[in-house]
Amino acid sequence: MADLRALFSSNDPLFTTAEAFTDRQHQWAVVSRVIEEHLRRIALPAFDVEDLEAPRHNVLMLHGVGGVGKSTLLRKIEAALADTEDRPAQWGTPAWSRRLLPIRIDLSRAASTGSDFERVILTIRLALAGALGRTLPGFDIALRAYWEHAHPGEPLDEYIRRTGLTGRFASMLPGQLQAGVSEIAGALQLPGLVGSAAGQLTSALVTALRERQEKARALAGAARTAALLEATPDLEALSFYPHLLAWDLEQVPAKKKLTPVVLLDTFEDTADRHRDFERLLQRLVWLMPNALFIIGGRARLQWADPALHGELDWTGPTAWPGLDSGSHSAVPGPRTNVPTARQHLVGDLAPEDCELHLARRLVQDGQPLIPADVRAAITARSHGLPLHLDLAVSRFLEIRRSGRTPVAADFDCTFPALLARVMSDLSPEERHVLRSVALLDAFDLDLATNAAGLTQQAPARRLTERPLVTQDPYALWPFHLHRAIRTAVHDDNHSEDHWTQADWQQAAARALAALGDQWTKSTTGPSRMLLVACLRQGLRLARDHHLTDMGWLTEAAFTYTDDSVWEPLAQPATAEPEPDTPADALAELLTAIARRQHEHRARTAERLTNILDTGLLPAELTELALYYRAKAYKDLSDNQAARAGMQQVADGGGRLAPKARRGLANLSRLSGDFPTALAAVPSLGWKGRHHRVLGDIHWSHANTDQAVAAFEAGRAEAEQQGAAGERAMTQVRLALAVSFADPDRAEDELAYAHQLLEGLDQRSNRLLADVVGLIKDAGADGVTSRAEDLRNEVEGAGLPFLLRFIELACAFHHAIRDEEQQMAATIDRLHVLTASGDFAYFTDIAHYMAGLPRPSTSTTQWIDGEEPVRTAWRALVAARQA
Repeated sequence: MADLRALFSSNDPLFTTAEAFTDRQHQWAVVSRVIEEHLRRIALPAFDVEDLEAPRHNVLMLHGVGGVGKSTLLRKIEAALADTEDRPAQWGTPAWSRRLLPIRIDLSRAASTGSDFERVILTIRLALAGALGRTLPGFDIALRAYWEHAHPGEPLDEYIRRTGLTGRFASMLPGQLQAGVSEIAGALQLPGLVGSAAGQLTSALVTALRERQEKARALAGAARTAALLEATPDLEALSFYPHLLAWDLEQVPAKKKLTPVVLLDTFEDTADRHRDFERLLQRLVWLMPNALFIIGGRARLQWADPALHGELDWTGPTAWPGLDSGSHSAVPGPRTNVPTARQHLVGDLAPEDCELHLARRLVQDGQPLIPADVRAAITARSHGLPLHLDLAVSRFLEIRRSGRTPVAADFDCTFPALLARVMSDLSPEERHVLRSVALLDAFDLDLATNAAGLTQQAPARRLTERPLVTQDPYALWPFHLHRAIRTAVHDDNHSEDHWTQADWQQAAARALAALGDQWTKSTTGPSRMLLVACLRQGLRLARDHHLTDMGWLTEAAFTYTDDSVWEPLAQPATAEPEPDTPADALAELLTAIARRQHEHRARTAERLTNILDTGLLPAELTELALYYRAKAYKDLSDNQAARAGMQQVADGGGRLAPKARRGLANLSRLSGDFPTALAAVPSLGWKGRHHRVLGDIHWSHANTDQAVAAFEAGRAEAEQQGAAGERAMTQVRLALAVSFADPDRAEDELAYAHQLLEGLDQRSNRLLADVVGLIKDAGADGVTSRAEDLRNEVEGAGLPFLLRFIELACAFHHAIRDEEQQMAATIDRLHVLTASGDFAYFTDIAHYMAGLPRPSTSTTQWIDGEEPVRTAWRALVAARQA
């Protein structure tokens, strides 16, 4: 089928247009399953079309955001059910054998006047007129009575022509109504009433039904026919006449029997304050249980909500089990008896479907007219929304008409028409909430309400019930605004109530404060997941909107760094080459600290220096940058710069002073001054990680038992504090301590360390754990080749301090195997690596392992002198040899 809008947008005769339809295989599977279930249900002997109390399963709701392709889908379903050539090939041939009659009705012009319900009823009857070619006496006599009452003096055929209902079978309906009148008059043996007023014939039929005349009951024998014909034939009565139509359809001979499938499109346009039109349509669905209704609209069908009792005739999950929000899964397995759920979201197209749609839409000489790079740009910007694709095609042709060849950059934009479609059925309060949550990646009702500055959740709740908001019930914040719509809201400057820059600024400040409240006032206690989620959104808000009040972000930044977990804090691209606000600087600071697990420490030190040079950070956060730059210097073996930075932080007396004092103690240990490092331990406490510092001192002396005790105490303390990062870090060191003395236990401890590291971004500790694996296996074949691979990985990570651990592992390995030449080469490499003085005691330990004299250049100061350390390390080698 040609796309007429595209066809008439250009004089170029060389390209062809087509209405491209892509896949929707899942939705068709749902429709097929529902049809099969419906046909099985109405074929059961117990099925009774006059049962007004049985739950209804004859409705399927396909809901989705405006522009997602619901109308196109319904048209394709209509074609597929009509068995025409327009059925998408990928859908295949339906499995059922019973004859179906698809009837699609567009409700887009519906209003609460009542005349549109007439159109719905007449459209269904017109379709049946052509498909059956026979009268439906009970319904037809009632319809004739209604028509004479509601449209006195206006012939039905004239009305059909005037209102645009004229179609292939339009001329058949008046004749069938007249035939129905004749049939009833003949059955009543009152031929003189054929041309009389409908009221006279109706009265005669009611009398005959009351007297239980057999011929009258055969033609119009529904139990409630007489009562319906006696009622005033107004719109209210018309809404109950489908009961007669359903009964008449059941009386059709088997050879002509069919099942109507009524497709009601754009159901959202039936909305009115009192649900008047919706109430009439619900009666139609309820009173025709032998027909299947497939409804398309922007919101879920709420008929299963008990709160609507009184507004609609039949409400609640008992009446509409398939519409209940807690109903069964989408498409059950082929052998299950679980009914298919009747509410289905028509979602976005997959990227490959978007590409296919654009490639097929405009074609020239058998090739896509839209170039591949332009199609890719449109697809990326659309986020799978078909309306965006259609608008982009129009833009492509518009640019082409101007004489210029469209390029990918032309489609880095949003379309006002898309937002207008979305906004059209939102209340002012919902529009306000929509713009507020457009600032957020995800939200819940509390966050949306507070970000909008409202005191009641009702507008936010109503918004979340619309398909432009997707829901993940297992996420921290379950609601997400459709990305294409979110972008359109941000870029909006066309709608009458669009926000000014000041409005966005105020909303961003409210959203930031709301995030802070969620983190600081969490009723479930401190949560690392909540902290990181709030930081990610809060940093982006503060950065994008240049907010100057850092508020809770400062405290959150310290909490984030305390545990050494280092979840990534995604940072959006920015046009500025460097930070120009405190929020920019903080975002860059935390990104640099987290990224150090994935980049060379020299790059980390450079980034932190650049941040400090901006002078944008407040004093408290400047301390954070100084501390982590000093740590980077330590990892780079620049002890002088590291010591200066740690000393500056320690002297400042701020919240990082205990950590800085630990850093100074570690620097003393690295330089071989163990007495000074040991003397600092009592003053460190938990914040200074005193147990970890003590354990590092003890394992360096080959005091395995004391080291293990210190690390176990540190691990227990970390568990008490809920510090997962510190617990994993301490466990790796515990495995290191036992790996020299007890390889069997080391294997267990190392496995536990890997378990604790799972989900944590601690690259240096993962690599240290790999070194522990080398020490555990020292003496076995293959250790040296593994060590070489690990050297390459460590060098690439920019963690040169770990190279000394690798060489120490190799020294232990060669000492066990009495490989003197390899041992000498390893000691030479250690000399080079420790030339700065850092880890120089590793060279001493290597000599002790091999039974060699202490180097004359050694300046290491052991706790109890050299001899106990030499003896202990040599004993560990001998034990492993044994």
